[in-house]
Amino acid sequence: MHDDRPAEIVDAVLPFSRYVRRLLESEPELLMELKQNLLHAFFQDEMQAFLNANSEAANDETGLKVVLRGLRKRVMLRVATRDLGGLANLDEVMASMTELAETTIGFALERHCAWLTAPDGYGQPQSAGNGTIQEMLVIAMGKLGGGELNVSSDVDLIFIYPEEGETSGHRSISNHDFFARLGRRLIASLNDLTPDGYVFRVDMRLRPYGESGPLAMSFAMLEEYFVTQGREWERYAWIKSRVIAGPFAEGSAFMEQIAQPFIFRKYLDFGAYESMRGLHSQIRQEVSRREMHENIKLGPGGIREIEFIAQVFQLIRGGADPDLRIRSTLAVLQRLREKRQLSDKAVAELSDAYCFLRNLEHRLQYLDDQQTQTLPENPADQMLIATAMGFPDCATFLRELDSHRGNVTRQFGQIFAAPQESQTFDIIARLWQDQDEAGAGADAAAAQLLAMGFSRPEKTLGRLQEFRTSVRYRQLPESSKTKVDALVPALIEAAARFSSADITFERLLQLLESISRRAAYLALLREYPQAVERVAKLVSASQWASEYLSQHPILLDELLNPADVQSVPDWSRSKVRLTQQLNDAGGPGGDDVEQQMDVLRHFHHAQVFQLLAKDVEGLLPLETLSDHLTDLADLVLATVLRLAWSGLRKKHRAEPVFAIVGYGKLGGKELGYASDLDIIFLYDDAHPDAPEIYARLSQRINSWLTSYTSAGLLYETDLRLRPNGTSGLLVSSIDAFDQYQKNQAWMWEHQALTRARFVAGDMYLKEAFERTREEVLRQRRDLANLKREVLKMRQKMLDAHPNSSGLFDIKHDRGGIIDVEFIVQYLILGHACDYLELTNNIGNIALLKLAGELGLIHVEAAEKALNAYREFRRVQHRLRLSGDSGLGGTPSIDNKSRKFARVEADYLRVEVAAVLRLWEEVFGTVDF
Repeated sequence: MHDDRPAEIVDAVLPFSRYVRRLLESEPELLMELKQNLLHAFFQDEMQAFLNANSEAANDETGLKVVLRGLRKRVMLRVATRDLGGLANLDEVMASMTELAETTIGFALERHCAWLTAPDGYGQPQSAGNGTIQEMLVIAMGKLGGGELNVSSDVDLIFIYPEEGETSGHRSISNHDFFARLGRRLIASLNDLTPDGYVFRVDMRLRPYGESGPLAMSFAMLEEYFVTQGREWERYAWIKSRVIAGPFAEGSAFMEQIAQPFIFRKYLDFGAYESMRGLHSQIRQEVSRREMHENIKLGPGGIREIEFIAQVFQLIRGGADPDLRIRSTLAVLQRLREKRQLSDKAVAELSDAYCFLRNLEHRLQYLDDQQTQTLPENPADQMLIATAMGFPDCATFLRELDSHRGNVTRQFGQIFAAPQESQTFDIIARLWQDQDEAGAGADAAAAQLLAMGFSRPEKTLGRLQEFRTSVRYRQLPESSKTKVDALVPALIEAAARFSSADITFERLLQLLESISRRAAYLALLREYPQAVERVAKLVSASQWASEYLSQHPILLDELLNPADVQSVPDWSRSKVRLTQQLNDAGGPGGDDVEQQMDVLRHFHHAQVFQLLAKDVEGLLPLETLSDHLTDLADLVLATVLRLAWSGLRKKHRAEPVFAIVGYGKLGGKELGYASDLDIIFLYDDAHPDAPEIYARLSQRINSWLTSYTSAGLLYETDLRLRPNGTSGLLVSSIDAFDQYQKNQAWMWEHQALTRARFVAGDMYLKEAFERTREEVLRQRRDLANLKREVLKMRQKMLDAHPNSSGLFDIKHDRGGIIDVEFIVQYLILGHACDYLELTNNIGNIALLKLAGELGLIHVEAAEKALNAYREFRRVQHRLRLSGDSGLGGTPSIDNKSRKFARVEADYLRVEVAAVLRLWEEVFGTVDF
């Protein structure tokens, strides 16, 4: 059956494109071809087939130009008709035009190379070093690089070749001269206006040194240019760079090595905001000078502003996050939504506006095949455009256009708005910038601080003077000094909002001093006033948080999204994200261990910091916090085991039969922020090399955890709980561990085993370990002897932690945390033989409750002791976190967190009494 649809569609779209109408009138034979092929898209395979079929005609420069322009006519006819006729979407249009450029450039390059390298002419360009053949790479920039070419676009190109040298032919010339000639001929094939029109206008102005620079340059010249001459706006331009012709795989990899360090800073680069604002301001001035406000690309709320929004996030974060090193604007926006850098609403508005504006751009260009982005002044043409866009009249169309541009302008303003100063900023700035050593100025400054809520203004002014006259401040570059000068008043204002203004400001100033040489972090705090507020809240509540931020300032980035504080950690999702980041960091060979170590540390620090932020906000009960910190440690240990095994050169199997077992706080799921990991290593493998291989694996695991890198440390570890302690082997077979625990272990080692837990590794070993643990804990023991052993060990621990401070040591003193732990351990070792459920690793609080239910201790005594234990842990946590609880005397504002958690003796009197009563019930005495 004959399909009339193509003919109907062609007739329907002709009014909207004078270009299509003129082309079909001048070359009527194209009409039949258009109708035959209209119902399928025009992509690269079909383009290449056309060029191959006409290769004989393209046997000289004139013939090549005719064939290339013949292809362009056919692509333009079909793309325009499909788009205007509702058969193609924006993605198809951009893909067809991008593939037209790639195909024609590749075909023309191939032809010109063949003609220029003829042996009786120039011959092949060769490396001066080893004589290898040199080929030119064509790098696409702009919309062609991004795969987003419009229907009447020029193409931004750069020509690069690997090495200097000379050609091998009869008329030998330098490689530089050869590739310049090749480039000029390639440009002419595309750009020259012939009776058949042109293929693409070619723009070479984005090349290094612009129009005054060489037309083609070597890799070495390009690399030197990036290092010595590359400007900020060029980083933005090179984001979309892509090799589209020449030796693809090799060229792309080499170009990436050269360009990526220039485009993407290694760490977060918040200075990009300022440079992008400057570039945007220049564009706005040019738009205003040339009266281009109605230009939908460059005018307010136009395509360029959407691209700027996407690319500023790429410049800021692309160095740290390879996921953002992509080229398509729409794809970047979606990636930013997934990473919660932009809200769903923002991405929807920007994406919708981008599609609307790009579709409008194409309809403007279909009219006469002109590279225009400005609405026509002619009312008839305005109506044509409105109808082509699917609107009943111009007014409705213009309202929709204004709505999209308004959305873009609003989003752009929110993201790029320069930081606003408060009304009191100038007054506070004078405290920092106009300090007198003495006299009226100092008195007025002190009075100002006092009025703001500072209790010791003279000390604060002294610290400001000390920082301002310090070598650290005086040696800062002017750009960093300017940022510091703006930040100090902001920090004073932020600190004044807290009751402990003096302590808060001191901690903020210490943080500022520690990051003052890191321009990116100064820029972050300058660009995001809300981050300053959140930093102030954190350090006000926690000295430990202040120290942690100073050690790992990259974590400031974690404060930019307040929604993260409300979210519940999803460790399975975190594992997937971490695995992806580690794979990216591993490099092509997957063996960049140093980079992977840094990634793992950044991940760990970020997770800890997010938990800390939730904790300070009061969103996490202590037991839940410990559970999350333990889940994080488990994830890190499982990941380190995998990485350490994959990095072993000598191994005899795909997966190790190996396990990591946690003791102490890790085993009992009571980890704090800075807890060590008590771990041991086990294996079960009969291979003769197994002891040596697993010993090396254990060393590598410990090294992964404890090595200091530029990103810091993962965990301190304690391996002394392994069989025979520090004199024992680093790793034990499961059989040796079983035999040791049953026949040689001391009673205190069985006490430690009550809190042991399989953490990571082989599942068979998990079962074997738990079987041994259960059998050991369920041994029937002489209770009198068990009591003597436990009491003896408790006395040893007390002697090892003398306390002459007059304060109560929550952990070590009698009636404190260790007494509770010893009570629980005694009850397990003494009664698990009759009650299997006592071997469950459910934590001290749940075990005390269980012992009461089983009738081993009085229920009321158990309840009071477990509540005491919970309160001990809460106060201990608060003391260690804040360094200032008001419980232990004077607040501390130095940089040393407390080594011991101690409080006034009366503060926990009721809780201590409850523990001692239970101790007396269990052991028959309060003494040892």
